[in-house]
Amino acid sequence: MIVNVIQVPPIGTNCYLLGDEARKVCAVVDPGGGAPAVLDMVKASGLELAAILLTHGHYDHTGAVADIEAACPGTPIYIHHLDAKSDRHGIFPPLPQEELRFYGEGDEVQVGSLTVGVLHTPGHTRGSVTLKVGDVLFTGDTLFRGSCGRTDLPGGSYQEMMASLARLGALPGDYRVCPGHEGLSTLDAERKSNYYLREALGRA
Repeated sequence: MIVNVIQVPPIGTNCYLLGDEARKVCAVVDPGGGAPAVLDMVKASGLELAAILLTHGHYDHTGAVADIEAACPGTPIYIHHLDAKSDRHGIFPPLPQEELRFYGEGDEVQVGSLTVGVLHTPGHTRGSVTLKVGDVLFTGDTLFRGSCGRTDLPGGSYQEMMASLARLGALPGDYRVCPGHEGLSTLDAERKSNYYLREALGRA
């Protein structure tokens, strides 16, 4: 399993490539913008794009989806159904409908031999998910290094964010944390130093 990351416009979202080198396939997670750079990352990996996986529906995580779909037609696009509807403010932009697939709590997506498990972790948006594969958590805008996602946008809820953080913090063992913005971390490090996660776990 390989995990590569680039930061994409408009606000420096982390876009990840999740690859199965043995099966020569990959997925991209949260292509928020800069489709050419995302496609270059896929090309450089030598892997075939098998899926687009979205942690939530905000424009800065989905902005390049249409262009990637145009370049790689037939690629399935996965999102939680609660974040799939566009809004008039442009925070949740429209997504290509033909290849849209919905996933939610307990679902699994195969990327070659890799099994990506879906955890519904609302708080930032109603349809936010965390993707768990091997020892990696793609946490989107739920859990950041040292912080958590904002809850004041449409569909946000601090109470739900705390419940989602508590759930992530209670996962057994350690994981690499790959958030939607800024630096990478580990779950153990966040349990020790992240105020919001510690508050959610009753340790603040």
